[in-house]
Amino acid sequence: KISLDDVRKVAQLANLTFNEDELVEMQAHLAKTIGYVEILNQVETEGVAPMAHPIDVVDVFRDDVLTPMLSREEALQNAPKTDGQYFVVPAILDAGE
Repeated sequence: KISLDDVRKVAQLANLTFNEDELVEMQAHLAKTIGYVEILNQVETEGVAPMAHPIDVVDVFRDDVLTPMLSREEALQNAPKTDGQYFVVPAILDAGE
């Protein structure tokens, strides 16, 4: 059973804020997710080689080839906000971090 304190701790680690109703809802979601993991833990994996993907996927490597690119003006022309040389976007980190 996942306690509300467990949910609060996970939320704190993920830098998320929930009100009490949302905590209860997240408690149910986490309990359901852990239930799925418990089902997966019952799957017999003896003799199965560890893998990153169930299908044999191979990366395709290509030589780096220089291709035509946009000028700065073309790249910035449809941007909602620029300083003339760069895209201007809202800050997401506090300057103290």
